[in-house]
Amino acid sequence: MLKSLRRYQALDKENSLIDKVASKWWTLSHRFWSVVCGCDIPLNCQIGGGLVLLHPNGVVIHPDAVIGPNCFILQQVTIVSSVEIGGHVDIGAGAKIIRPIKIGDRARIGANAVVTKSIAAGATAAGIPAKIIKVTSLPQT
Repeated sequence: MLKSLRRYQALDKENSLIDKVASKWWTLSHRFWSVVCGCDIPLNCQIGGGLVLLHPNGVVIHPDAVIGPNCFILQQVTIVSSVEIGGHVDIGAGAKIIRPIKIGDRARIGANAVVTKSIAAGATAAGIPAKIIKVTSLPQT
């Protein structure tokens, strides 16, 4: 599914006839895999490279959400509009991010957490509503 999403996004800006036809093919492929996986990830969403969807069933991502590179999202995760997720973020199964917030780089969201407030970089949040349970200092680059 992610392959069809990436290919569509690469071809969508091209103007040649072959690219337009290929773009339609990847749109159909994306729709097919969306039904098979039971997930809703729009073609126009902003996802950084390296996203891992180990079990994509039930994943819902709003098209206005921004997901950074190398994130890991498990099944049944919901991400609403205007959410900004940094790089290398892990989101556990069933987590819900239900407000327009920011999640910092290398943060971790526990399974079934309901996130209503921003999460700092390197923090681990869990619970309903999600609370910071651990903060890991990030290496300086």
